Amino acid sequence: MQSPDHSISPEISRRSFLKASAVLAGSGPLLGGVVKAQSAGGKAPLIAYVGTFSSPLRDVLPTQVDLPPGNGRGIHLYQVDRGTGVLTPGGVYELVTSPNCLALNAAGTRLYSTNETDRVGEGNEGTVSAFVINRADGQLTLLNTVRSGGAGPTYVSIHPSGKFVLVANYFGGSVAVLPILPDGSLGAATDIKQDGGTVGPKKATHAPPGSFAFSGHDRTHAHMIQADSSGRFVLHVDLGLDRIFVWKFDERTGVLAPNDPPDVSLPPGDGPRHFAFHANGRWCYSLQEEGSNIVLFDYDAAKGRLASRQTISSLPPGFAGSNFCSEIMVSSDGRFVYAGNRLHDSIGIFSVGKTGELTFVGEEWTRGNYPRSFNFDPTDQFLYSCNQRGDNVAVFRVDRRTGKLAFTGHYAPVGNPSSIVFLDLAKAG
Repeated sequence: MQSPDHSISPEISRRSFLKASAVLAGSGPLLGGVVKAQSAGGKAPLIAYVGTFSSPLRDVLPTQVDLPPGNGRGIHLYQVDRGTGVLTPGGVYELVTSPNCLALNAAGTRLYSTNETDRVGEGNEGTVSAFVINRADGQLTLLNTVRSGGAGPTYVSIHPSGKFVLVANYFGGSVAVLPILPDGSLGAATDIKQDGGTVGPKKATHAPPGSFAFSGHDRTHAHMIQADSSGRFVLHVDLGLDRIFVWKFDERTGVLAPNDPPDVSLPPGDGPRHFAFHANGRWCYSLQEEGSNIVLFDYDAAKGRLASRQTISSLPPGFAGSNFCSEIMVSSDGRFVYAGNRLHDSIGIFSVGKTGELTFVGEEWTRGNYPRSFNFDPTDQFLYSCNQRGDNVAVFRVDRRTGKLAFTGHYAPVGNPSSIVFLDLAKAG
């Protein structure tokens, strides 16, 4: 459906984002630390931005399992040592709205954040913010903030065209398309789709023995949205409905239309949370939060269709008890898949066979409680685990031959980290 004008007035935006923020002074933000313009080797720095839960969730559902106390301060900036992976604090863009998910545009000139605990309008919608990135030092300046099209936005991605931001609203059970304006700021939603259907059971089909994992099967919960590499199709998951929706995307109007078929179902109660495409574009891996498993889908890029072919546990053999899956990623060379496990507090490592099927390789303890997400640096040398309840980001070296992870001994203290993205300022913007 077409969205009404959901832009936020400058005064509301100012009150929402600058109140109680000593770091942000005058007309723009001032990072609390120092990011050197060049590293010791003469290169411009590699920057990491960490999104956090920076204020307590309000109006929390009884099934909400995260309950972050809001220890973060907003978007935390770090300089990354290219040789060791060590993160050096470079300051904070202070926000009190939990910028929990971050996305960078292809040019590395704009950063977008979902603000999960913001509450705007009668519908208590969340918001999405756009920032200008200073290409000399990575500093952020707020461009604008708009409504997200639903409550509790938890995921943001950028359409391959670079013309739209895609948002999944977890508490609102909706997804939205936001246009990116010529200056990189955001416009009001061009489309909002509300999820509907039968909510799955409280017990996951593939739950580990003895599991009491129950988080999202109380209502609709849109958890992730992303386009395929062509941009012709947009996929989003609803954890409560146990479905992956597929949309045809009109790049001219920014409107979503149901594909044929419009969705694919996962086993009842398993709860799809995130998915990741293989680099070849033919395989898609879906991670189920409550079922603690990965499903391999063959993806028909011409028709936007998914066909399941393998289901494998995200946990080591013999595990029993409760676990909530979080993040899933495919290595850039396509040889390995990594899956996050919360409560078990591990990252499962899987090798990718010639036909895309997965084989369990091993696991690595995240060195912190409740790994909500993780990401690789631009070279895939290091993996960074955002340990939400552990209030730290832990750094691991990646063995490109075996796929295994080795803890570097380095932690970056940050309250309730939720996501991490990287920007190499040595590359042209």
